[in-house]
Amino acid sequence: MVPDGWKISTLGEVCENNLQTGPFGSQLHANEYEVYGVPVLMPKDLNGFRANTSSAAKISVERARDLSKHRLSKGDILFSRRGDVTRFALIDESSEGSLCGTGCLKATPGEQHSPDFLGYFLQMHWVRKWLEQNAVGQTMPNMNTSILSELPLMVASSRQEEDTIAQILSTWDQAITATERLLENSQQRKKGLMQQLLTGKKRLPEFEGEWNFISFSDGFSVANQKTSQVKSSEYQVSGTIPIVDQSQNEIAGYCENNSPYTDVPVIVFGDHTRALKWVDFPFCPGADGTQVLKAKPIMGDKFAYFILSHVELPNLGYSRHMRELKQREFKIAVDVNEQRGIADVLTTADEEIQVIDKRLTCLKQEKKALMQQLLTGKRRVQAEVA
Repeated sequence: MVPDGWKISTLGEVCENNLQTGPFGSQLHANEYEVYGVPVLMPKDLNGFRANTSSAAKISVERARDLSKHRLSKGDILFSRRGDVTRFALIDESSEGSLCGTGCLKATPGEQHSPDFLGYFLQMHWVRKWLEQNAVGQTMPNMNTSILSELPLMVASSRQEEDTIAQILSTWDQAITATERLLENSQQRKKGLMQQLLTGKKRLPEFEGEWNFISFSDGFSVANQKTSQVKSSEYQVSGTIPIVDQSQNEIAGYCENNSPYTDVPVIVFGDHTRALKWVDFPFCPGADGTQVLKAKPIMGDKFAYFILSHVELPNLGYSRHMRELKQREFKIAVDVNEQRGIADVLTTADEEIQVIDKRLTCLKQEKKALMQQLLTGKRRVQAEVA
C-alpha cells in the first residue's frame, strides 16, 4: 500500500531522464592515466555507497576539461554498468569534480527529490535484486541507461519529507561510523599490546628476568588427529552448548559427549576459518573439520592461545599452518603468574572489542529496521519546512 502523498515512480522519472553513460573506451585510453590529477571513477571505486577517489585512476586537468560532460556534481548517483551492477555511490563533497568512468553510469536527481533519500532507498535489498535480475549479458552482467531508468522507486510526498528522512538516517550513519572507528582503535590497541606483552618488550609490574625460547613440541600437543575426525551430527547436540554459524567465521558444530577431549579449555584450529579460536566449552572431537591443540604444563592455556594468535602464518589452511608451527620457536615468560597476568590483560582487551562489535551490530540492525519503516512511508516524519 502506498502511503498518503507518496507515489510509485522510476529512477528515470525522478532524474527527469538525466541518465548518462561514461565515456567510451575510444574517448579515454589507459595511457592517459597519471599518478596525480582528476579522479576517474570506475566500479571498483564505489564502496559503501560512497566513491573512493584515492583508489581511482587520474587524468590531467586539461584532459578532464575535454570530458567535462562526464563531470560529477554533489548529489549525482554513480552506478556500476558491468560486473556487480548493484554497486553505486552517492557523490558528496569529497568526490564531486571527479569524472564518471567508462564502467559507470551517472544519474542526476531532479530538484524536487532528495539525493540523500534516494541514496538510502537504493540500499534496500529488493533494489539490489531488481538490478541483478534485470541486467543483461551471459558472461558478465551489464546495465544500461534504458534499463536503469525503469528501476522502480517510491518517493515521499515532498522534497522536505525526503530530506528529513535522510537526516534521521544520517544520524544513525554517524553513530555507526563513530563506533566503527572506536572498534578499529580498540583492535589496534590490542594489537599493540600483543606486540609488547607477548615478546617481553613490555613487562607487567613486579615481573622481571629473561624469557625462554621453546619449540612447538615443548609447548603444544595435538589432541586429536585428522584421521579420527567425526562430524558433529553423529553426536547428540545439547541445548546448553552453542552451535556457531560457519558463515560468521566461527568454529561450528560443538556438542556435549563423552569423548576424551572434553577437558576444556582448549585451542582450536578450524580448517574452514584458517584461524585460531579460543573455546571454553566441550565439543565433538574434530567436529566439522576442526583440530584441537592443547597447551603443555609449561604454559597456561589462555596465554598459549595468545602466543599462537600472535604468530603470522600464511593463509593456506590447516596443514600448512601446522608445518609452519612445528618449525617455529616461541618466546615465553617463565613465570606462569606473568603468563596469567598477560592473558588477563589481553582477555580484557578482547572483551572490550566484543562489546563494541556487539554495539555496532545492534546499530546496523536498528538502522536497517528504521530504513524499512521510513523509506516506505510506514512510519511518517514531520517534514522540516525551509
